Amino acid sequence: MPKITDTITTADGVCGVKLFTPERDGPWPGVVMYTDAGGVRDTFDGMAAKLAGYGYAVLLPDVYYRSGDWAPFDMATVFADAKERRRLFSMIGSVTPDKTADDAGAFFDYLAGRPEVSGDRFGVCGYCMGGRASVIVAGRLPERVAAAASFHGGGLVTDTADSPHLSADRMRATVYVGAAENDASFTPGHAEQLDKALTAAGVPHAIEFYPAAHGFAVPDNPPYDAGADERHWAAMADLFGSTLGRR
Repeated sequence: MPKITDTITTADGVCGVKLFTPERDGPWPGVVMYTDAGGVRDTFDGMAAKLAGYGYAVLLPDVYYRSGDWAPFDMATVFADAKERRRLFSMIGSVTPDKTADDAGAFFDYLAGRPEVSGDRFGVCGYCMGGRASVIVAGRLPERVAAAASFHGGGLVTDTADSPHLSADRMRATVYVGAAENDASFTPGHAEQLDKALTAAGVPHAIEFYPAAHGFAVPDNPPYDAGADERHWAAMADLFGSTLGRR
């Protein structure tokens, strides 16, 4: 798939991005893809290119840009290496809900200004912490998000005042949550709370538990599950096809 490497100026600096588009002529609906905790790497280049093949202009941002020129993580070993684990969690903690929302506004402005992109409402999708980002953005920038997908996302329901589920009454997107089984970061109890919040707000949504572990949809994660991955692509194609359309 064609790929453009670029930068976007945000309130906090300069964010590196990649824009993937289909082979055929555009323009296409725009989607922002948020990575898991491991950040932008070859695996996500491949995933963004695959989504572009469904008929979308897919923006893959480096949400860790505030950390400077950071070294990539090895997802097979990062959690067993104490030093790398500390570095990972420090970087995760640097991406707050407020910063996520601020960055998303800049990402959407960028997409709206690209000749490859059609429309002024967008899709967002994400994995692990990126799944949380998708739900945050749907609640913080409701006028710009038509569809939000979260896959094995954690922290969608918390006890804090900025919990993503508390913004359900602002959402105008269709929301899809593909959850992992036995995942302490998003339990059946969390799913029940999220479902109640989205239902009360009249938000079209689906919450499904996949028979796979956290990380099931990202090929370089040790818990990757090919069957769950295939199911997640089908769910995302249905979501974006029904909300953003296809070309």
